[in-house]
Amino acid sequence: MNMLLKNVTLDVFKSSGPGGQHKNKRFTAVRLTHHPTGIVVVAQKRRSLAANKALAFEQLEKKLQVLSRPVKQRFKTHKTRAARERTLEWKKKHAEKKSSRRQKYTQGE
Repeated sequence: MNMLLKNVTLDVFKSSGPGGQHKNKRFTAVRLTHHPTGIVVVAQKRRSLAANKALAFEQLEKKLQVLSRPVKQRFKTHKTRAARERTLEWKKKHAEKKSSRRQKYTQGE
């Protein structure tokens, strides 16, 4: 957490939305900017500055954890030779069926 504070800018501002006088005159919203990654987190859900600050740091930590997850290695996959042959066989049979139907209808006219 200490390392996190060095790279973060904390901005405090008035929150927006419904809430009446309390929201309009108090600076309770928090914006955290993490400089190395450029992640920005805004918290204005709670009525107190301390609660919003804690919420913002939780959100920032979650986003940083997602960013630091290792990317799984992907392996190329392809059809086996047998599967390709089965597909070709099915296509040949299907084409024969269609061509035989076509001949029946053209001869009858």
